[in-house]
Order: sequence, then C-alpha cells, then structure tokens
Amino acid sequence: MMVKKAYIIVIGGVLLALLLIVAVLMVSGPVPREVHLTAADNGSEIELEKGDVLVITLEANPTTGYTWDVVKPLDEQVMRQVGEIEFKPESDLIGAGGVQVIQFKIVNAGRVALKLVYHRPWETDVEPPKSFAVQVLAR
Repeated sequence: MMVKKAYIIVIGGVLLALLLIVAVLMVSGPVPREVHLTAADNGSEIELEKGDVLVITLEANPTTGYTWDVVKPLDEQVMRQVGEIEFKPESDLIGAGGVQVIQFKIVNAGRVALKLVYHRPWETDVEPPKSFAVQVLAR
C-alpha cells in the first residue's frame, strides 16, 4: 500500500513539473530563429518573421583597410542592425583575414532591399570591389 502511494506521488510530481514547463514555454513565446547567409546567398530573396535574426557572414580583411558596411538608408521600421559588425580572424597571425559578421533583427512586417559594400570608407570616388545584396520579405 505504501509503495502505491509513493508511486502516485512521484507520478503527480512529474506531471506537475511537465505542466510548469509547458506554462513557462507558453509565456516566453516562440524562440527567435537565426537565419545565416554567406556570399553564396548574394542576390537572393529571403522570407523572415518578426523576431527572427538575420546573420550575414562575409570574408574580410580589415587590416587592408577594407570593411563591410551597410548602404544607407536601411528601413529600421522593418529591420534593425544588432550591435556592431564583428571581425573573426581565421588565425592569430598579424594581418590574417577572416570573416565579418553582421546581425539584423526583424521588428515588423515589410520589405527591405539590404545592400552591403566591401570598401575603404575614406575612398569615396572608388567603386567597391565587392558587394552583397538580398531582398528581405518580413512577415
């Protein structure tokens, strides 16, 4: 008889714990999705939802003076840049290349033509050697 009561208490505790987990997940809402793009996605169109994070990773070597920048204006009513552009070197060697990572968060529905250029910011009359563009459809 005591084993049966203990068994019922354990089952009840497990069910209560599961109920609490479900309640917490419902209150916190859906987990934002991260969508990763690279140079291979240049020229594409992508559909995202409010709350999604767009992460773009492109080869770069800032020690040469070149860096990726967002061509303004970016429609911040639909999509906002998150933080600064981050450089991740491929090695610890001085002057090593690597990748720059740029993140954006979808804040509302709409359409954005996102364009990035790889340039030396002080060279204003020179065509950038590389560019990256995507059409973002936010729902």
